[in-house]
Amino acid sequence: MSEQQTSSSIAELGTGGGRITGAYQSFRRWPIIPVAIALSLIVVAIFAELVSPHDPLSGDTYDRNEPPAWAEDGSSQFLLGTDHIGRDVLSRMIFGARVSLLVAVTVLIAGAALGTLVGLVAGYMGGIVDEVLMRLVDFVFALPFIVVALVASVVWGASLELVIILLSLFTWAPFARQVRAESLQLKTMDYVALARVAGASGFRITVRHILPGVVNTVMVLSSLQVGSLILTESVLSFLGVGIPPPQPSWGSMVSEGRQYISTAWWISFFPGFAILLIVFSMNFFGDWLRDKLDPRLRQI
Repeated sequence: MSEQQTSSSIAELGTGGGRITGAYQSFRRWPIIPVAIALSLIVVAIFAELVSPHDPLSGDTYDRNEPPAWAEDGSSQFLLGTDHIGRDVLSRMIFGARVSLLVAVTVLIAGAALGTLVGLVAGYMGGIVDEVLMRLVDFVFALPFIVVALVASVVWGASLELVIILLSLFTWAPFARQVRAESLQLKTMDYVALARVAGASGFRITVRHILPGVVNTVMVLSSLQVGSLILTESVLSFLGVGIPPPQPSWGSMVSEGRQYISTAWWISFFPGFAILLIVFSMNFFGDWLRDKLDPRLRQI
């Protein structure tokens, strides 16, 4: 090999190494994979009827416990196999994603709004108001959620609405405690004192001066709560107090397939893996968002 060819090869290797390093830095700086997974969940949930290959509620017992397409005796008709009554696992997972997204979005909106309101009032007002509201938060944290869910399902029956209400009642407390801590700090700032001297009302100070300072905290906490909410909904469905059958839910799918785990492992494995994937992704995205929004944690 000539000296010119050797130099050219080294230059190509250097260029390739630079591309690899650049790609690594991009993956390190930006949550590409978590965002891609989250967007996939959203698209699949919205367009479930279009992307689902089969009806998630109907199946043929002749096709029951059909293995995935790549396994021995598998069929290309059912990419991820079928369950114990012949329903397509992939189709049920797609419609189960819609349930998870609906629960997460609805509960986050309700919990974040109520928790932010309580935290702002407690932090700004202080005194007896702060004491009462924080003891209410402590009471919510002390309640055993699973026991409350079990009792509620017995009294009112399991339903999607009940899951949303229960999760909303327990989700606002972390927002309230964190926002209250931020509000206690922000209300001592000079610009808040100047607004008070200028005659601004307590409502105006809270909305115009304190609320913008806690928005970043609420955003980070919301992103971290998404995975937790999806996991909690799955646990409730697994225990039989969440989404009632035959409505597909990732947790109920795991529960339905546990007795066939030795002969039809795919029934429980794929929805369980979907839960793992989305929870990890949202936690990683929440960590990245926290680092980006907090200058003290921002990495180079």
